[in-house]
Amino acid sequence: MSGLAMYAAVQTAGYDDVVAQHAPLVKRIACHLINKLPASVQLEDLIQAGMIGLLEASRNYDETQGASFETYAGIRIRGSMLDEIRKNDWAPRSVHRKARMVAEAVREIEHEQGRDARDYEIAEALGLKLRDYHAILQDSSSNKILSFEDMGTGEDSMLDNMSDNAPGILDGLQHADLRRLVTEAIAGLPDRERLVMALYYDEELNLREIGAVMGVSESRVSQIHSQAVFRLQARMGERAEIVDVV
Repeated sequence: MSGLAMYAAVQTAGYDDVVAQHAPLVKRIACHLINKLPASVQLEDLIQAGMIGLLEASRNYDETQGASFETYAGIRIRGSMLDEIRKNDWAPRSVHRKARMVAEAVREIEHEQGRDARDYEIAEALGLKLRDYHAILQDSSSNKILSFEDMGTGEDSMLDNMSDNAPGILDGLQHADLRRLVTEAIAGLPDRERLVMALYYDEELNLREIGAVMGVSESRVSQIHSQAVFRLQARMGERAEIVDVV
């Protein structure tokens, strides 16, 4: 349904007050996301997509399911924004292709060695010089958004169809097994990667601030972050089949 049609449907249903009350939530989520996106992504576009998500939440919310409306709406809003970003993906296909190659190389090395894959091993498996591998990490970092809903076995996301109305998708985002697997996977990262993830997602520092904390350059933090993402995708790809959300 188009944004205009969705708005008309919700307005007719008498949900204007709910939408008006939670509109600041849309802006808050958009402002949080925009800090992790390239300059080509406009805040207004995220807000517009988020409003559609809020309208969908207003129409579909079922209070008997236990979650508060704000929690449910937040999931819908963020999912709608991520869908909009993916639909207008700025990353060349080559970036996605190389990202999948890196994740597969990490998976194979760690399966064979029984330990964390190292930079030079990944580069060697890809037939690349180390500097070229680091360039892939750098390219990927500028095009990657990561959150619980972005991890998994799909081309881009475990819950790539999160905004659909199919039963179980939004429930899956809250699924205890999924959260447990993600938490365990992050805890199992090498120390530097785990620290970057904690500072970036828990403390919400930007790459420059993390670099200052760790005593490395912003570009190096970017590379560490990307490698952590690839490692998580490789590991979650092997374990996600026990989570019935895809």
